[in-house]
Amino acid sequence: MLEDTSKLGSRAAPKPADPVALPGEEIADVTVGSKAEAYYTASQTRLILWRLRKHRLAMISLGIVIALYLTAIFAEFLSPYDYTARNSRYLYAPPQLIRVIHNGELTWPFVYGYTMTRDPRTLLEIYETNYNDPNYLVFLPKVEPYKLWGLVTLERRLFGVEGDATLFLLGSDSLGRDLLSRILYGTRISLSIGLVGVALSLVIGIALGGISGYYGGVPDIIIQRAIEILRAFPDIPLWMGIAAALPPNWPILRVYFAISIILALLGWTDIARVVRGKILSLREQDFAMAARLAGVKEHRIISHHLLPSFTSHLIVVITLSIPAMILGETVLSFLGLGLRPPVSSWGVLLQDAQNVRTIASYPWLLIPIFFVVITVLAFNFFGDGLRDAADPYSN
Repeated sequence: MLEDTSKLGSRAAPKPADPVALPGEEIADVTVGSKAEAYYTASQTRLILWRLRKHRLAMISLGIVIALYLTAIFAEFLSPYDYTARNSRYLYAPPQLIRVIHNGELTWPFVYGYTMTRDPRTLLEIYETNYNDPNYLVFLPKVEPYKLWGLVTLERRLFGVEGDATLFLLGSDSLGRDLLSRILYGTRISLSIGLVGVALSLVIGIALGGISGYYGGVPDIIIQRAIEILRAFPDIPLWMGIAAALPPNWPILRVYFAISIILALLGWTDIARVVRGKILSLREQDFAMAARLAGVKEHRIISHHLLPSFTSHLIVVITLSIPAMILGETVLSFLGLGLRPPVSSWGVLLQDAQNVRTIASYPWLLIPIFFVVITVLAFNFFGDGLRDAADPYSN
C-alpha cells in the first residue's frame, strides 16, 4: 500500500528552530539567520556591552564605582557635618550605632548619646553609651548655609539628629571632627587624583607609544629604553624621592596638581606599551596602507585610523590604572609627602593611624583603609570584566 506523500513530506520537512535571544535582548519575531547576522554585524561597542552585562561581578563593581563618584560629587550634602567642624567635647569619640529598638519597642531610627568620664589614673576620656538618651535621626535637617563645590548655596544636609546631639557614625578624630564626613570629603580628593593622573598619563602614553610604534627606528629605541629605566625603579621609593622635593610651603591646590603630575609621569609606561604593540600590529593593515596612499598625514592616520581600532583595550588599561593612582596618592599622603592637613583625603586620614598605641585605643581610625580596599577591588574587578568583554568573539 502506497504511503501518503503528504505525510511523508510533513515528516521530512524540518521544523524551524526557535529564535535565539541575543545577550540582554528580548526574543524578536525574526528568523535565526537575521539573529546571527545581527550578532556578527553588531558594532564592537554593542558586543562589549552584551558581554559585560553577563559578568555579574563586573556589574556589581561598576555599581560600586558609580556610587563612589556620586558620593564624591555630593560630599557636602551627604556629610552630616562640615569636614573641618571641631567639637572639643568629643575627642576620639567612638562610633554611634543606628538603632531602631528602644526599651523593647520598635521606633524611628536613632542613636544613643554619650556619657563622658575620665580615667582617674591616665585622665583619658572614657565614653559610655547612655541608654536613656535616644537621639532620633532627622532627614534633610536645616543647618548653617554651606556651598556645594563652592558654587551652590544649600541649607540642608541629607540627615542629622535633633537638637545639639552628636552623630558620629564612624567616630571622631583627635580634634573632635566627624570621621564619616572627612571620609566622604576625602573620597572626592582621592578619586579625582586618580582621574587627573590617568588623564595626564593617557596623553603622554598615547603620544609616545604612537610615535614608538608607528615610526620605529631611533625614536622607538629611545622611548623603549626610557620605559625600561623607569620601570626598573621600585614605585614607592621613586614616588617618595620626587614628592620629597616639593616645597613644604606650597598651597594645597598646587600640591594637588604636583602629586597628579608625579603619578602621571611615572604611570604612562603601561599605556605607552599597549599603544605601541597595537600600532605595530595595525600599521601594515590594508586600511592604514590605503590612508597612507591617499595622502593622509601620519599623525591623522594614528589618531583617526589606528587608535579607534583598539579603543576598547585602552579603556581597559585606563580602568586598571586608576586604582594604582589612588594607591599612589594614599601612600604619599600617609607618609607625609603628599597632601597635607587641613585637606582631607584617605591618605591624610590614615596619618592618624600610624601609631600602634593609637590604633589599639581608637581602632575606628583605620576605617578609611576599608574605603581604599573596596575602591581598588571594585576598579580591578570591573577592569577584569571589561577586559574579558573587549574580546567579543572569544566564546
